Amino acid sequence: MLTLHRARLLHTGTEMIEDGAVLVDGATVAAIGSAAELADGPGRVREWPGVLVPGLLNRHATWLLETAYHPDPREERGDLPLLPDGDLTDEQRGGSARRGLQRLLGHGATALAGPLGRAPVRTAVARSGLRHLPGPDTGPGPLDPLAGGTLGAALHRPLTVGGAADFAVFAAEALEELDGGGAACLATVLDGRLLYRSR
Repeated sequence: MLTLHRARLLHTGTEMIEDGAVLVDGATVAAIGSAAELADGPGRVREWPGVLVPGLLNRHATWLLETAYHPDPREERGDLPLLPDGDLTDEQRGGSARRGLQRLLGHGATALAGPLGRAPVRTAVARSGLRHLPGPDTGPGPLDPLAGGTLGAALHRPLTVGGAADFAVFAAEALEELDGGGAACLATVLDGRLLYRSR
């Protein structure tokens, strides 16, 4: 099914388009251009009131998913990663990783990097659909790939016609508002599937 994602500003990773749109066909990008050029096609339309950018890469997978603990909301301990109180069972580690992956999607991440040695974490990552890339263990880091950095450094790969439909939409007026992190993520799309949408 075709879905047109339209945003106030589209940044493909190589160019910017005001009132831009990405046409998604299944898991791939079918077209990129101005909303006016693409709006008459078939399929549904999603209108986003912000900036659409390629999916982001979080480089702290080892710490976030294998060292840190992501509390269950029922524990009333917040939603930031914590150091666990003691050793976790495989079931607890898997649950923590699943919650962490959902929180990563909530920050626009579609890929993560770092070695993963624990089987329950590898299983959670494989089931999530997030792309796991080889890379060094970069130590502790935030859930937000943009925290303390720039959009350019956090991009996983540019959006291209025929490429994977991996992108995020942020509540911002301009790209500069994304640098340093903190902009609210409105949606994260991975392989054309809307896996995160803010409430």
